[in-house]
Amino acid sequence: MAAQREWFEKDYYGVLGVSSTASPKEITKAYRKLARSHHPDAKGGNEERFKEVSAAYDVLGDAAKREEYDEARRIGPSAAGGFASGADGFNVHFDDFDDLSGMFGNLFGRGQRGPVSMRGVDQETRIHLGFRDAIDGATTSVQLGATADGDRRQVKVRIPPGVDNGQRIRLAGKGGAGRNGGPNGDLYVVVEVAPDSMFGRKGKHLTLVIPVTFPEAALGSEIKIPTYDHSTVTLKIPPGTKSGTTFRVKGRGVVTMKSTGDLLVTLEIAVPAELSPKERAAIEALSEVTDWSPRNEPQEEV
Repeated sequence: MAAQREWFEKDYYGVLGVSSTASPKEITKAYRKLARSHHPDAKGGNEERFKEVSAAYDVLGDAAKREEYDEARRIGPSAAGGFASGADGFNVHFDDFDDLSGMFGNLFGRGQRGPVSMRGVDQETRIHLGFRDAIDGATTSVQLGATADGDRRQVKVRIPPGVDNGQRIRLAGKGGAGRNGGPNGDLYVVVEVAPDSMFGRKGKHLTLVIPVTFPEAALGSEIKIPTYDHSTVTLKIPPGTKSGTTFRVKGRGVVTMKSTGDLLVTLEIAVPAELSPKERAAIEALSEVTDWSPRNEPQEEV
């Protein structure tokens, strides 16, 4: 690894908006925030700014590169314009080297010459998936920025079963191209999952809201519940079940290679908008013989 000419010209700490004493965690956090907001596929994104942020993180996010970058900054930006004082007191002219590697080889005792290989920058993009594609897994593709030939690069992405909304998938070596034989960077794919009309999700568990009638909840009953695999299960409702009660159906949630979630079924007592004469008479009769009121029960302190 050797210092690059642009290291003397670029304030990578300023690009990421962090101090020169920032921790690796702070640098990564700042990079991710900027990369999301400036990504070309994001609303209001700025491709040039995204490249600048990625280049800064490629240096500051690597402990070894950051150490040499800091050393280059200590030598001073004036060195990039012509001469710099060497470690042993002699002057060194940058034009005497193919790149800065020769100078830093003398300064740091490595004696490296010739083009320096550099790892490509990490890239980030977003994909939109349907609810079932995210749970079942899928294969799709994403288009990235134009290559040197002007063509847009297409990368195939295999989505593992059970991926969640907002999850980042790392594709090693699918990011920016390396320089002078250096390895490619990585590509991070952020998954955005569309909601489903019936099921919700809490991690590895699926959620479902089912309406029931007052007699079903008050007297107890058995009802058929739809499941994700298009089958049904029978749910036993005990007498006196309150609206908002949640029941757990084991093993009917999200299935991954590591675990299987459950189906969480929440009951809501539905009130009919219109009543037949017989229904109204029955409810009025019930009202006359009912002494209990939920408003008379002790309220829990918040």
